[in-house]
Amino acid sequence: MTISSVLEEAVKPRKAVIRWLLDSDPAIRWQVMNDITKEPEEVVASERKRVGSEGWGAKLLALQKPDGEWDGEYFIAKWASTFYALLLLKDMGLDPASEPARKAIDLVRDKVTWAAEFGSPPFFQGEVEPCINGRVLAIGAYFGEASEALVDRLLSEQLEDGGWNCEAPPSHRSSFHTTICVLEGLLTYEKAKGASSTVTQARQRAQAYLLERHMLRRLSTGEIINRSWMRFSYPPTWHYDLLRGLDYLRTAEVEPDYRITEAIELVVKKQHQNGRWPLQNPHLDQVNFTMEGPVGTASRWNTLRALRVLDWYSANR
Repeated sequence: MTISSVLEEAVKPRKAVIRWLLDSDPAIRWQVMNDITKEPEEVVASERKRVGSEGWGAKLLALQKPDGEWDGEYFIAKWASTFYALLLLKDMGLDPASEPARKAIDLVRDKVTWAAEFGSPPFFQGEVEPCINGRVLAIGAYFGEASEALVDRLLSEQLEDGGWNCEAPPSHRSSFHTTICVLEGLLTYEKAKGASSTVTQARQRAQAYLLERHMLRRLSTGEIINRSWMRFSYPPTWHYDLLRGLDYLRTAEVEPDYRITEAIELVVKKQHQNGRWPLQNPHLDQVNFTMEGPVGTASRWNTLRALRVLDWYSANR
């Protein structure tokens, strides 16, 4: 069977897979309705509203403390609990204008700061590392708290090869991990604020950095940089993997070409016979509760993201 025929089958999910995805949390359901089954806008919007009052979204919002932070018991760094909670609420699609969102974001804006070693700046102004600041920008832009100074800082830190690296200087080579974090932040900023030629050009340079390396290979030797990137995680936290990179390209409406063929083939090959994708390589920096099963079991987050990536690729190749 050719990859084209396998791809054609993969992008047409079985009814059982759709039912399984919809028999889930509102955070999954509204995105399936929007991205996969293409329901009317009012139906999607109605389901999306549930994110703030039911299921994972409501549970996560309830864990916020009066000081604006989330409990850091399960995290190595105190700031990580708040940081990752907000990232996850963004990924869940919590309506930024909703009352639960405004209450949570107002508390963070007014009360949460970074550590004293960074001068205790307000949360949405970010700290010093681009891998963190890219995601702070994504959170801030999504929830209406984008920092223009943070955008300028990230643009000034772009390296000659097109990406970013938290180790620069002294490093002069970009990191896939840092680059994808900054790319997501800049894209969210443009979607919230409108396109900016300076930001768009920076994103295009960084996209070229990923594409020239076929999403996972060294430019110098063609070797795979890190085989763990072929295992898909959710939440990805700061880690790059192929599915995260491809989902960014889809969201950015990049026209796919031969440079992502290998990555798409790997996504297709990860699909189990039941039409679902498994959870793989979970990272330690997680939220305070488990959303899915153990490693190797079917993942709704991975299945949703894989299906919409393949749909994007199939529609534009």
